[in-house]
Amino acid sequence: MTVALAVSVAQSEPVDDALVIDGEIEITTRAKAPEGHPFEEVLSGWLYRTDETRALEADTFDNPGMLYVEAGEDVWNRVEGTAGKSCAACHGDASESMKDVGAHYPKWNEAAGKPFNIELQINACRENNMGAEPYKFDAPDQKALTTFIKHQSLGTPIEIDLGAGDMQAWWERGKERYYTRTGQLNLACATCHEDHNGQYIRADHLSQGNVNGFPTYRLKQADMVSLHNRFRGCIRDTRAEFPAAFSDDLMALEVYTTWRGEGLSVETPAVRQ
Repeated sequence: MTVALAVSVAQSEPVDDALVIDGEIEITTRAKAPEGHPFEEVLSGWLYRTDETRALEADTFDNPGMLYVEAGEDVWNRVEGTAGKSCAACHGDASESMKDVGAHYPKWNEAAGKPFNIELQINACRENNMGAEPYKFDAPDQKALTTFIKHQSLGTPIEIDLGAGDMQAWWERGKERYYTRTGQLNLACATCHEDHNGQYIRADHLSQGNVNGFPTYRLKQADMVSLHNRFRGCIRDTRAEFPAAFSDDLMALEVYTTWRGEGLSVETPAVRQ
């Protein structure tokens, strides 16, 4: 037995507004969709948020996600593990070594034979170079460090390399997952973010579901939320069993959803409701 999705018939267009962080960093919130995309134009979720929420992201002093950026900088400089190293010991000043890096993840990892996101790359570095334990999923330091690294790409357009390794095959797998209906509510990612884009589910204005702002500060949770946390939360809300974080299913979904938002700027830390 399946249950129909209760979506309001109210339709509301995304705002026609420009996001400029601190009046200096221009963020691309509308971009031409990549070839093969179901939309002609990709839109940032920022355009679907309330005036108050949009204003929070536009001001780094008011943006609550910046606390995680600051915490992540502390983690970057912290010596851990048997090798007596920090991230900075190898990579130096993150504003230089990590500039634009986060805009091109996930990327193919030949040794692992799969795509790696920033969290997986951090864990590989901790184990192989620092002699430190890998972070457990959504550990506070993992979220903070991921946010800090991604923030170094603020304003850089998202672009991933589907020609590396088997990335294209993972893209195909992610696309299949995106359109597969699951759970007692019989919903797919596309049900909300494509079929009902611009409509309301409960009090939430449904965006295209682009992931260029993750990790994202969600006001509802008063916390920084990782992408795989959000994936799992959406799947849970369909009343389906959700995969483990960083599982092949969710890594494939990350590859596909990142591609769907190519051309949009990195916004981390974005602010959403």
